[in-house]
Amino acid sequence: MLRDKDGVRRILGYLPQEFGVYPRISAETMLDHIASLKGVANARERKQTVEALLQKVNLWPSRKKNLGTYSGGMKQRFGIAQALIGNPRLIIVDEPTAGLDPAERNRFHNLLAEIGENTIVILSTHIVEDVSNLCSDMAIICLGEVMAQGNPLAIVDRLQGKIWKKLVAKQEVQNLRNQVKIISTHLKAGQTEVHVYSEDRPDLSFEPVEADLEDVYFSTISEKVDVVTV
Repeated sequence: MLRDKDGVRRILGYLPQEFGVYPRISAETMLDHIASLKGVANARERKQTVEALLQKVNLWPSRKKNLGTYSGGMKQRFGIAQALIGNPRLIIVDEPTAGLDPAERNRFHNLLAEIGENTIVILSTHIVEDVSNLCSDMAIICLGEVMAQGNPLAIVDRLQGKIWKKLVAKQEVQNLRNQVKIISTHLKAGQTEVHVYSEDRPDLSFEPVEADLEDVYFSTISEKVDVVTV
């Protein structure tokens, strides 16, 4: 990367968390313009590239519509289309499903999974569902330090049998924190459900919990930051 920055850029696609679009330009015209900027000089080749990408991200029926009329999910799919111009070997995607409704999120997951069959996709996200559905390898970064790394299923499996829960009154949480390692708290119907990390059941008032990636995340970052209330 340091020796040949231009070479890296030629094989790189990028979808930022937020990106601007010209609202009064159609998706088809904008993709043609971006393809030109990325070095696709031949007009016929650009046309074929744009058509193939719009088909791939399921925007072909809406190709003539102005980008300003697109929903959040459609704009994200347009963003993936522009990131795929030039057949990059590596795509970096930042918070791709933030703000999407469940249907668009599912559609976007399927699209990223399909792309990931032939291209390396680096996904930066705080949404556990994204990692669970898409990633074969993950890392948890807290305050600039990699705290955990590996296959999501394997990391979760290592935590099984070590997470316990209990419903307590809100005022009891601080006292309980002095006795056990609370990794997260969830407000439920006027009470607080605490999740605790422990090799053994703290006492009979605690119930076992089927660990998930959220528990992995909270138990990992709890080494560096205070417990998070959800």
